[in-house]
Parts: sequence; structure tokens; C-alpha cells
Amino acid sequence: MKFETLLKKTSQLPCFTTRFLSAGQNLAQVRLQLNRWVKSGKLIRLSKGIYILAEPYRKIKPEAFAIANKLKSPSYVSCQSALSFYGLIPEFVPVVTSVTSGRPESLETPLGRFEYRRISQKFFWGYHKAELSGGQQAFVARPEKALLDLVYLTAGGDKEEFLKELRLQNIEKLDKNVLSQYVEKSKSPKLKRATSNIKKMLNESQSGEL
Repeated sequence: MKFETLLKKTSQLPCFTTRFLSAGQNLAQVRLQLNRWVKSGKLIRLSKGIYILAEPYRKIKPEAFAIANKLKSPSYVSCQSALSFYGLIPEFVPVVTSVTSGRPESLETPLGRFEYRRISQKFFWGYHKAELSGGQQAFVARPEKALLDLVYLTAGGDKEEFLKELRLQNIEKLDKNVLSQYVEKSKSPKLKRATSNIKKMLNESQSGEL
């Protein structure tokens, strides 16, 4: 494969895999060529079998959330990363946190660090395909599920003190009915306790007490 052919196939993608390129071609030869382009600085290896074009050759800027989905499947972006995406917490979050029904892990890449926290398959829902820049997309938890995932995965996450420490803002974006539906679906006592405190905060926000 020529590098010009690679560019035609991948310049509009946030990242790509070895198998994507090897369709109809010799896999071993494709891997060898990719290694050569990595050594020459034309490609950057993010993880085993996953690459991005070096900056001079990109037509789009890879979105971290789209990369997070590709680095580990199944997964969706959640917790602080999704809360920041929706403007629900004030902090910039440098690490992209996702949840997965697979093995938890932390991946250091040239694009930054990606954390994957494990939840049970029965809790693997409440996400949607979000539109990102450059026509990119990523599976991201809905606002209510992002908060509940964080609560579920944090010791003491259901406590009012923890929820206040998050310094939630734009809290009106949270839908009390959706929260109730999610908690009912989860059948989790911890999330039920947390939702009671979240709704209290929502009521205080609406009455101007926060």
C-alpha cells in the first residue's frame, strides 16, 4: 500500500485499525508497512493495532471521546468527562474517563490518558451517540447516567457531602424523571439514596437556594 492510498482511506477518520486497512490485503504486510510509517513519523501508534495520522497529514483533529470509544470496546464516555462535556461541573478534565463492561484499565497514549472503569453489564446503558467536531461521533453517557455512574463507582458517592463537592452547575439540565427511571431500572439502593439527594439539590436550585 502506498502512503497516498492510506491518506485517501483515513484522512477523515479520527483513528483507524490495522484490520480496517487489511481488508483484502496481506495482514502481515500491512503491519510491516504501518511500522515503517510509524518509524518515519508519518503515523502515531495509540495502542496495539490503533493508529492516527501524524499532524501534517490530518484533515480533522481527532476528538478524544471518539478515540476513547475506539481504544476499548464496548465502552462509553461517562463520569467527570461526560459531566464536563455537558457543562455540569466547572473543572476541565484532562483524563478521559469511560465505563466498560470489560476489564478496567488505564491507557497512556500520545493523545493523553484514557481511564476505563468497570461496571456490570446490567448497568451498561443510558448512553447515546453524541455529535462532535469534524463530523466525529462518540458514545457518551446521558447527563443523568454520567452522574449516576460516578456515584455508583465512588465510595460514599451517594452522600450529600460528595455531591456538593462536585460543585454541580447548570443543574437544571438534569431531568428528575429520567433520574427516577434510571434508578428504578438499576434497582440499586445506593443510587436511590443518591437520587434523593440530587433531587433535593435540584429543588434548592429551582428555588434559588443554591
